[in-house]
Amino acid sequence: MAAQRLDPEQWPRREVYRFFSGMQNPFYMVTFQLDVTELRAYTKQNGLSFYYALVWLCTEACNEVEAFRLTLRGGEVWRLDRRDPSFTDLAPGSEVFHIVTLPAGKDLTAFCRDAARKSRAQTAFIDHGAENDALIYFSCLPWVELTALTNERDADPDDAVPRIAWGRYVEREGRLMLGLSLEVNHRLIDGVHIGRFAQALERRIAALAAR
Repeated sequence: MAAQRLDPEQWPRREVYRFFSGMQNPFYMVTFQLDVTELRAYTKQNGLSFYYALVWLCTEACNEVEAFRLTLRGGEVWRLDRRDPSFTDLAPGSEVFHIVTLPAGKDLTAFCRDAARKSRAQTAFIDHGAENDALIYFSCLPWVELTALTNERDADPDDAVPRIAWGRYVEREGRLMLGLSLEVNHRLIDGVHIGRFAQALERRIAALAAR
C-alpha cells in the first residue's frame, strides 16, 4: 500500500501526538448510534448483505478522513493512500469465525459479492499474507444491541489499525438504529476525526435512498 512520510515539524498535531506518545495505552473507544434505515432498505431491495455493505461504507468513510489513514512505522508517521477492510465472518452453521481480508474497491455491490465469494472459499482462520498496517479491523455481534466494546491487542502503542464493530439494529420511532463502536489510537485520531467519520458514514447511508 502506497504511503507518504509526514514531516513532524510541519504537522499541526505534533504536540498532541507527542503528548499521547508518552502513554503506555494511548487507545480509546467511542460508541455512537447510527441510523441504518436506508441501508437496511437498500440491501434488502438489492439482495445484498447488510454486514458486507456496512463494512464497505465504513471503509469509504475512514478513507475520506485523513487521520484514519495515518499509521506508525519505525517511530515515524506515514499517510496511507487508503485502508482496506479485514472482517470477521461465520460460515452457515458454524460457531468458529474466520477473518476475511480483501480490497474494498470502488463499488458497494461488487464488494459485497466479492466478500461473500472469498468468505465461502476460505478454509483457513486467517490469511497471514494479507495482514499489514493498512487495514481496518471489523467485527459484528448481531445477537445483542451494542452499547460498548473493547478489543484484544498486543501492548504495542504503535498499533494504528482502527477497530470498528457493531451489534444488532433495533427499531426506535420507526427508524432502525445501530450502536457502532470505534477503537482508535489517540496518538493519531482525535474526537473531531471520529465526528467527521460519523458524518461521512451518515452521508453515504442517506445517499442510498436516492439510488
